[in-house]
Amino acid sequence: DVQLVESGGGSVQPGGSLRLSCRAPVATYCMAWFRQAPRKEREGVAAIYTGRYTGGDITYVADSVKGRFTTSKDNAKNSLYLQMNSLKPEDTAMYYCAAAIRGVWYWGQGTQVTVS
Repeated sequence: DVQLVESGGGSVQPGGSLRLSCRAPVATYCMAWFRQAPRKEREGVAAIYTGRYTGGDITYVADSVKGRFTTSKDNAKNSLYLQMNSLKPEDTAMYYCAAAIRGVWYWGQGTQVTVS
């Protein structure tokens, strides 16, 4: 069974920073962060795609967090990171890591981020 291990959530005041980590058990070609706030739909936050023919990583960051959040990937550790700066109350949500492994998407258990 594939399990993604997430860490780094917590509570922070507005303007603060947090760094989320996600580790997959094997190499993946795409890893992403999603978030879901109460009574809202899950939304994509950031993703990194490492294609065989792309010549490097392709990174996506949602407009709602662009300029505040950055994502990075350590392929040697099969890990994805989300650096969140200048956090706002509206960033409060459960953050989920997802990874595509051999054509199947797997999800982490989620880590809570609370900004207040």
